[in-house]
Amino acid sequence: MSADQRRSWILTGAIVACVTALYVPCVQRAVPGGDSGELITTACELGVAHPPGYPLFTLLARLTMCCLPSLSPAHSVNLMSSLLGAAASGALCATVCTLAGPGPGAVLAGGLFAVTRLSWQWSMMAEVFTMNNLFVGLLFFLTAGFHSAENATQRRKIAHWGALCCGLGLCNQHTLVLYVLVIIPWVLYRLHSHRELSLCGLVSLGACFLGGFLPYIYLPISSYLNMARWSWGDQTTLSGLLTHLLRAEYGTFSLAKTDSSVNLSTMLQAQLDHCVADLSPPVLVLAGMGLLLSSWERTCCSTSWLLTTMLLVYSLFFAWRANLDIRRPLLLGVVERFWLQSDAAVCVLAGLGLSWTHTGLERRLGHGGVWKTTGWVLTMCLLAHMVHSNHRECDQSRNTVVERFGRELLASFPADSIILTRGDLPGNSLRYLHYCQGIRPDVRLVDQEMMTYTWYVAKLGQHHPGVHFPGCWWDPAFPEGKDTFNLEQFLFHNTQRQPVFACIGLPDGDPSWERSFTHWPLGVCDYLVPAQKQFDPEEWAHRTRNIYNWSEPHNSFHSGSWERVANEEMWQARMKTAFFLFDLAERMQGGGNARLLALSYTLYREIVEAYSDYPPNWDKNLALACERLLRSGHQGFSPDSLLTCSAQHFTLYLEKEHTDPQAPAIRSAITHLLKERDRLRQRQRQTP
Repeated sequence: MSADQRRSWILTGAIVACVTALYVPCVQRAVPGGDSGELITTACELGVAHPPGYPLFTLLARLTMCCLPSLSPAHSVNLMSSLLGAAASGALCATVCTLAGPGPGAVLAGGLFAVTRLSWQWSMMAEVFTMNNLFVGLLFFLTAGFHSAENATQRRKIAHWGALCCGLGLCNQHTLVLYVLVIIPWVLYRLHSHRELSLCGLVSLGACFLGGFLPYIYLPISSYLNMARWSWGDQTTLSGLLTHLLRAEYGTFSLAKTDSSVNLSTMLQAQLDHCVADLSPPVLVLAGMGLLLSSWERTCCSTSWLLTTMLLVYSLFFAWRANLDIRRPLLLGVVERFWLQSDAAVCVLAGLGLSWTHTGLERRLGHGGVWKTTGWVLTMCLLAHMVHSNHRECDQSRNTVVERFGRELLASFPADSIILTRGDLPGNSLRYLHYCQGIRPDVRLVDQEMMTYTWYVAKLGQHHPGVHFPGCWWDPAFPEGKDTFNLEQFLFHNTQRQPVFACIGLPDGDPSWERSFTHWPLGVCDYLVPAQKQFDPEEWAHRTRNIYNWSEPHNSFHSGSWERVANEEMWQARMKTAFFLFDLAERMQGGGNARLLALSYTLYREIVEAYSDYPPNWDKNLALACERLLRSGHQGFSPDSLLTCSAQHFTLYLEKEHTDPQAPAIRSAITHLLKERDRLRQRQRQTP
C-alpha cells in the first residue's frame, strides 16, 4: 500500500468516525413519522414492506434489533440508519481520495454531504434513503477505483464488485437504476477499449449483478410463511412478486397512486432552490469548477463527466415522474428526500473542484503550502457553518412527538376495539406501538386502504381474530360487485360485538355506512355506531374533555414535518366534540337545538380561554357558536356577553386569516353584531 493510499484510508476512517460521533447523539429514540413506523414494524414481524419490499433493509434492521436488545426497536433501527449515513459520507470521501488524492477536497465531499440538512435529517430515523446513500457512495468509489486501476486484474475485480453492488443497491431503492444504467455502458466501454471484454467476462459480471438480487428471495418466503401480523402484498406467485417489485399498486416509476402531475420546470426549479439553500452557493461554484477543471485533468476527465451525466439523467427523470404537489409542505418533504441521490454527485464534484483548484494553483503559482492551508480553512469554515446552521433542526434525540401521538390514541380506546386506520400517521405509529412494543394487545388494527386488496383480507385476516370480513375485499367504487363488500356491511358484522373506530376519518368513495351508522368524535378518531343508538351529549362531552395529555405548543414544528401534522391533529381534536355538537344542532329540524348550542358554546369557550395561542379557526367557531346561541334564545346566557364574544372572536379570526374569501361577509357580521349590542345596551339604560 502506497503512502497516498494509506493517508486516504486514514482520512476516510476519520471522516466516518467524526460523522458517527456527530450523528449518534442526535438519533431519534422514538418512532419517527412517515414510512419509518412501517419499516420498523416490518422488521419486527419479519414481514414485507411496501413496494418494492426493501428486503435488505428489513433483514439488516432485524439483525440490528437482535444485536441491540437493550434499545427499543425504533431506537436501534434509527441508530442503524445513522451508521449507514456515516459510512456513506466515508465512501464519498474515499471517492475523491481515489481521483484527486487525500486532502481538503475529500473531507469537503464526505463531510459536506453528512452535514447538509437533508442527509443529516434522514440519517436520524429509520428510512431506506441512508442505505441508498451508502450504495451511491460505494458506486462512486468503485467507479473511481475502476478508472484508476493499473492493470486488467484490478479492473476485473472492481467490475465484479461493482456489479454485485448494483444488484444489492437495487434491492433497496429503485431510483439507483438511473445511475446503474449510466455506469454499466461506461464500464463495458472501458473494458472493450482495453480489450478485456469477453463473453465469459460478461456472463461472470451478469452473475454477480443477479447475485445482488438474492435478498429478494426473502419476499416470497415471508409471504408463504405468513407469520407476520403486518405485511404488504402476496409474493407467493410470480405475478404477485412482479407486482410488488414493479410497484404496480403505486404506479411504476411514480411516487404515488395519483393522477396529479407537476410541471417539469417547476420540479427542477425546486431542486435548484434546494441546492442553493442547503448545499450553499460556494459548494455549487466548486462543483462547477470540478467539472470545468476536469478538462485539464485528463486522467479524471471521463469520471467527472460520468458523474455529471448521472446527475442530469437522474434529476430530469425524477422531475418528470415525481407526481406529488410540492406546493404542499408535507409532500415537498416527501419529494426532497429523493434529491439526496443527486446531492451526493454534487458533493463529489465540489470536492474534486477544490482539490483540482488547489493542484492547479500550486502548479502555476507555487506556494503549495499556502493553497493547501487555504483549502483546509475553507473546508473547515463551510463544514462548521453547516453544522451550526443545521444542528438544532436535525437533532432528533428528544423528538417523541409521533410516538406520543400513537400512545395517546391507543390509550383512548375502550377494550377490544377495532381501529380502522387511514394514512401513514395513525397507521404506522399505531402499528409500531401495537406490534413491536406490545401496547394494547386487546385491540385490532385494520388498515382501510389495505382492505381494498384481496391479499390483505385473504392473508392477514387470520391475524385479526374477532374481525369479520364479509367478502374478499372492500371495493369503495363498486361495492355491489361479486365477492366485494361495502363499509356498511363491514360495520354490520363487527359493531355488534366490539366498538369500531376510524382514525383519521373515512374515505368519501363509499358512503354506504351513512345509511345505518353515524359517528361520534373521540379525539382524533371517530366512534362508528348504529344510527339508532341514543346519543347523550353531556355524557359524551364529559368523556372527551381532556381526552389526551398533550402539551406541545401550537404551530411549533416545521410545516413539512410529520410532527406538525400530529400536533395539528391533537390541537384540532380538542375542538371536535364542540364542533360536532354545533353541527348536530344546525342539522336538527325545528326547535330543540338550544341545549346542544349551549353545550357547544360552553365547550368552545372553555377551550379557547385555556390557551393563549391556538388555531385561527377556533376563533371563528366560537364566534359562530355565540351568534347561533343568541339566535336560539341564549339559554340563560347574557345577550350582551354573547354579542361581545362573537364580535371579538370574529375580529381575532380576521387578524390571523387575512385571506379568507369570506372576510367581507365576516366584517359585515361584526358591524351588525356591534350595532345590535349598542341597541341592546341602549334599551337596558332606558329600562327603569
